[in-house]
Amino acid sequence: GILSKLPYVILKGKRPENERSAGLLMHISSLSSLFGIGDLGPEAFAFADFLYRSHQRIWQLLPLNPTETAQGNSPYSALSSRAGNPSLISPELLVQDGLLENADLAEYHLPQDGKVDFEKAVKNKNALLEKAFDTFKNNPTFFPEEEFGSFSEQNAEWLDDFALYMVIREKNGEKPWTEWGDSLKFREAEALKAIAENASERIRFFKWVQFVFDKQWKSLRTYCNERDIKFFGDLPFYVSYNSSDVWSHRDLFLLDENGKITGVAGVPPDAFSEDGQLWGMPVFNWDAHKEQEYAWWINRLRKNIELYDLTRLDHFRAFADYWVVAGDEKTAVNGEWKIGPGSSFLNVVEKALGGLPFVAEDLGEISPAVYKLRDEFNLPGMKVLQFAFGETMAESEFIPHNYTSNFVVYTGTHDNNTIKGWFTKEADEEAREKLEAYVGRAVDEDHVYDVMARLAYSSVAKMAVIPIQDLLNLDESCKMNSPGSGRDNWTWRLVPGQLNIEAEKQLKLWTKLYNRV
Repeated sequence: GILSKLPYVILKGKRPENERSAGLLMHISSLSSLFGIGDLGPEAFAFADFLYRSHQRIWQLLPLNPTETAQGNSPYSALSSRAGNPSLISPELLVQDGLLENADLAEYHLPQDGKVDFEKAVKNKNALLEKAFDTFKNNPTFFPEEEFGSFSEQNAEWLDDFALYMVIREKNGEKPWTEWGDSLKFREAEALKAIAENASERIRFFKWVQFVFDKQWKSLRTYCNERDIKFFGDLPFYVSYNSSDVWSHRDLFLLDENGKITGVAGVPPDAFSEDGQLWGMPVFNWDAHKEQEYAWWINRLRKNIELYDLTRLDHFRAFADYWVVAGDEKTAVNGEWKIGPGSSFLNVVEKALGGLPFVAEDLGEISPAVYKLRDEFNLPGMKVLQFAFGETMAESEFIPHNYTSNFVVYTGTHDNNTIKGWFTKEADEEAREKLEAYVGRAVDEDHVYDVMARLAYSSVAKMAVIPIQDLLNLDESCKMNSPGSGRDNWTWRLVPGQLNIEAEKQLKLWTKLYNRV
C-alpha cells in the first residue's frame, strides 16, 4: 500500500487561497489494489492522504465511465457518457457496508504486478456486485431503499435508458446496438415495454450498481475536499457509437434512418499521421441540439460538476470548428471543417450551470477561433513541456517564459510518453541540447524528471500537474496510452510501496520552493 493508512485529523479553518497550486495526474484504475484494477477503496483514500501530506491540491483523473473490451477499454470510448465504471467499485467498501458478509475476498484477489487485468477484474467485480445486490435485496436496511429510490429518480434522465441498454446488450451477447433486432435497435415502444416488464429485476440491478458507484465516489470526493484537494475530471468530446447515449438519442447524432453513421469524427492529416485520424464516433447533429436548447449537453456537463470540482473539456477545439468525414470513407483525408456551436452554446451552458468550471484542452493544430472562444469565457488552457523544445523553442507557446497565468502546465499528458521515455526515446539530439541550454546544466535520464518538474512548478501557470509516472521517473514502458496503437493501453498501475517517502519529500520540496502550497 501507500505509506501510512492512518486518516489525518483535519483542523477546521481555511488558509487563504493561494492562486498557485499543484497536483498529480493519476487515474483510479492506476492505483494498486488486490483486485486486478485500481478502485475507490482503501488505496484511493491512502493516495488522498499522500496528496495531502505533500501539499497537493489537485487530483486529476481520466474519465470514469464504463469501458468495454471492443474499444480497448478506453475511458474515452465508453458505453455511457454519464454512468460510472462498475470495475472501479471497491469490494472492501462493500464488505464494510455489510453487503459481502459471506464472500471470501481472497478468492477474488489478482496479482499486483503493475498491470490492469481488465478481463479478470471485470469478471470478479461483476460476481461480487451480484452477491452484494442479493444481500441488498434480502436486507434492504443495509442501504436505505429510499436513498436508492431518490438516486434513481434524480438520475432518471440518463439512468433509465442506460439500465435498459445494458440489459438488452447482455441479452444480445454484448453485441453493439446496431446489431440488435430492429424492434430493440429502433426502440419500438412495445418491445421496450416488454423488456422493462420481463427484466425489471435485472434493470434494477444495473441501476443499483450505479447507485453504489455514486455513493463510493462521493465518499472519496468528500474525503478529498475536506483536505483541500480538488478533483479535476475529464470529459471526452465525442461519445462512442456503441453507447446508450447514441442508441437512445439517435436524433442528436449524424446517423441515417437505419442508424448508420453519416458523419464520422476525427482530425485531418498532420505531421503525425498522413491519413489523419478517424475515430469511428458519430459527429453531433448541432441543429437538433440547438432546437432542444442544448439540454443533452447541459445535463451531461451538470453530471460532471456533480462528480468533479473542475473538468477538462477534451478536444475543446471542436466547439469552435470540427472535422467531419463521410460515413463510408476509410481514412480522414476527405473531410471538411464545419463551424462548431461556439459562444452561443457556452453562453447557454454558463447560464444553466451558473458558471463554467472547465479547462480547455487546446492542444494540437488549433485555429485562432479556438483561442478566441477559450479566452472569451476565460477558460484556462493547457501547456505541455514536451512540446517546447523544437526548432522554434524561444518563440514556442509551450516554453515557460511565454506563459501567462491562466493555464495548467504539464510535463506530459496521458497521451504522451513519460518524461524519461520522451528524453531517451523521442527527443532528438537538438531537443536535448536545447533543453540543456535552457536550464543551463547537463541533463540525463536520471534527472530529467526533476528538471522538467521544476520548469513546470516555477512557471507562472496557476496550476502545475505532473503525471504520477513522471514523479517516479518511470520509463516508456509505463506510459498510459499510445494514441493510434490499440495495444496495451490504459493498463499501467502502481505496485504496492512504489509511492514512497522519497516521492513525498520531492513533491513537498517543489511545492514549497515555487509557492504552490
